[in-house]
Amino acid sequence: MADVVVSGISKQFGGVFAVDALDLTVKDGEFVVLLGPTGAGKTTTLRLIAGLERPDAGSIHIGGHDATALEPSARDVAFVFQQYSLYPHLTVYENLAFPLRSPARRWPEADIRRRVEEIARLVRIHHKLENRSTRLSGGEMQRVAIGRALVRKPSIFLMDEPLSSLDAKLRGELRLELKRIQAELGATVLYVTHDQIEAMTMADRIGILDEGRLVQIGTPRSIYTTPANLHVAARLGQPAINLLPAGLLPDGGAPAGTRTIGARTEHLTIEKAAGGDGTVDWVEHLGDQNHLHVTVSGQKLITLTDPDTALEKGDRVAVRFRNPLYFDASGNRIGG
Repeated sequence: MADVVVSGISKQFGGVFAVDALDLTVKDGEFVVLLGPTGAGKTTTLRLIAGLERPDAGSIHIGGHDATALEPSARDVAFVFQQYSLYPHLTVYENLAFPLRSPARRWPEADIRRRVEEIARLVRIHHKLENRSTRLSGGEMQRVAIGRALVRKPSIFLMDEPLSSLDAKLRGELRLELKRIQAELGATVLYVTHDQIEAMTMADRIGILDEGRLVQIGTPRSIYTTPANLHVAARLGQPAINLLPAGLLPDGGAPAGTRTIGARTEHLTIEKAAGGDGTVDWVEHLGDQNHLHVTVSGQKLITLTDPDTALEKGDRVAVRFRNPLYFDASGNRIGG
């Protein structure tokens, strides 16, 4: 494995910056997730590192070597795509062995078999080695696609939303599997997604992208608790953070210049009160917890509450802040 250092990388398409002066370091053995909506520049960043696109400016170093102008085959990276991209006429074994039989490697067949069987066990697909890839489930096909990248022992794994086409149950299972595999191998991974749960549960560090720029990078906890601005604050949290105008509720502790107050569940206290400033619109019962929908002076907010809450639709409630986040007129967080 090796570290990857991206310095001042920019890429334009039709005069629009897909990636804009991006600086990013992925340390050896680290799992970094780039999180952002469609069009944020996530996939383009991966393609630049892989050599599938050439930057207009900046440099890329992999394992201490300048890879900016190298062909993709010379960069020693493995790319796992959103779609499985398996060879349908080949068996699972042949799909896994394919990278090791390329002209650049040409491993001996005995070594190929040992490596394929080792990786097949690691991704828990060893019992399907003789099956055609067309006879696999979606989760099994994605395991083969991941395994095909693992057999090569590259410097870095680049993963472009590899779980997005799976159902929720499979995504949950493979999130755990991917993290387990990465930890066992000590692999260096740069993973992109628009799914905040994937980012929070898998990443050592999360980088938030917005229109090609890296807005903030840090541990999942630091990104969640100390977002740099409104864009970052809105990327994490379920339900989404409530962004309320200053003055809507008593906020005597708000710093000067506060225009918006960000309130997650832990930043709010809500109590039933006959003369309260809010009204319960409805309660969504989700089993282990509830989503509580409240309107205060025409402003709607959502928070979590216990499954056995006594609140019901139409109840008047008192809503108060508890150490919320403060943002100025430009959307930047006040206080760091």
